[in-house]
Amino acid sequence: MSIVIAILVFCVIILLHEFGHFIAAKACGIYVKEFALGMGPKLLKKQGKETLYTLRAIPIGGFCAFEGEDGGATEEEIAENPRAFNARPVWQRMIVILAGPLMNLILGLIVAVIMVCSMDSVPTTIIHSFEENSVTSEYLHPGDEIISVEGMRVFTDRDISYKLQTSGERNDKGNMVFDFRVMRNGEVIDIPGVEFVTTENEDGSANIHYDFAILAKEKTFGLVIKQGWRESCSTARIIIMTLFDMIRGKYGLNDLSGPIGVGTVISDAVKTMSLEDLLYIITLITINVGVFNLLPIPALDGARFIFLLIELIRRKPVKPEVEANIHAVGMLLMMVLMVVVTFNDIIKLFTGGFAA
Repeated sequence: MSIVIAILVFCVIILLHEFGHFIAAKACGIYVKEFALGMGPKLLKKQGKETLYTLRAIPIGGFCAFEGEDGGATEEEIAENPRAFNARPVWQRMIVILAGPLMNLILGLIVAVIMVCSMDSVPTTIIHSFEENSVTSEYLHPGDEIISVEGMRVFTDRDISYKLQTSGERNDKGNMVFDFRVMRNGEVIDIPGVEFVTTENEDGSANIHYDFAILAKEKTFGLVIKQGWRESCSTARIIIMTLFDMIRGKYGLNDLSGPIGVGTVISDAVKTMSLEDLLYIITLITINVGVFNLLPIPALDGARFIFLLIELIRRKPVKPEVEANIHAVGMLLMMVLMVVVTFNDIIKLFTGGFAA
C-alpha cells in the first residue's frame, strides 16, 4: 500500500506540473497536441476535442506537446497556423513555460499549509525553556527570538535545525559553536560562539544535542496560513542552498536520488513517520521539482525561458535548430545522469542506504 501511495504522490506532482503548462497554453489559445503522464510506450490514450491524452508506461515524468514548439515563427507560418506555440506573442509563451514550475510551488504551499494544520500547535523561533544543566542557557535566554544562525535569517524552527546541522565549528572541547542573532526585550543582540554539546555518530558526523525548547502557539487561521507560507519559502531556500553546495562540491552523485529513491523515501515515510513528517517530505519534493525546473539547464523550463527572454530582447528568436540542438544535448546529459542516479538508487535499495 505504501508503494502505491508513493507512486500516486509522484504522479500527482508531475501531473500538476504538466497541467500548469496545459491550462496556461489553453488560456493563451495555443494548440496542445498531446498531454502525457509518464514516458515511453502508451498504455492508455483518449482523444479529446483536439488534444490526445495519454498514460505512458514509465512513471518518471510527463510532457505537454504543443504545435510548433521550436523557435519563433515567420509571418507565413503565423498566417498558416496562428494557434501554434511559436506563433504566439513571446510574453504568452513565457507564461506557458513558467506555469509548470509555478504549479509545483503552489502545490508545495498548499501541502505546507495542510502540514501546519496537522500540527497540535504552530512552532515559532522563540526560545521557551531549557533542559536542566543546559549549555546553551549560558548564552541564550527564555523569550529570545532567534533571528539568524551563522548569518542565515531564520523564519521557521526547521531553519534553525538545518543551519545547526550544516555549519558551525568545533571548539577545544569538541563541541559545535554557532553565531546567533536574537531579539531580546526589543533589542537585537549578536551572540557569538553559542556552544552545543556534540557527540559523534557512527558515520563520523556530528550529533548536536538541542537542549532548549521552542515556543509553540495555538493555531489560528491566520497563523496557519502565515506558517505554511514560511515553511514553503524556507523549503525553497534550503533547496537552492543545497544546489549551490552541490556546485561547490559539498555533495556528490551518491547524495542524489531519482524516482526510485524518492519513491522509497515516501514509502518509508508512509510506514514509519508521522503525518506531519510525510507532508513535509511531499512539500520538499514538489517544491524541489518546481525549483529544479526553473534552473537554466538545457531541456528544462528555465533554459526555455532564457531563450524566450533572449528573443524578447533581440526581437527575434534564436535559430530553431540551434536551440533544438542545445536542448537535445541537455536532454542527453540528463538521461545519462538519470541512469547513474537510478543505478545508485538500486544499490541503496538493496544495501539499505536510504534514510527518510
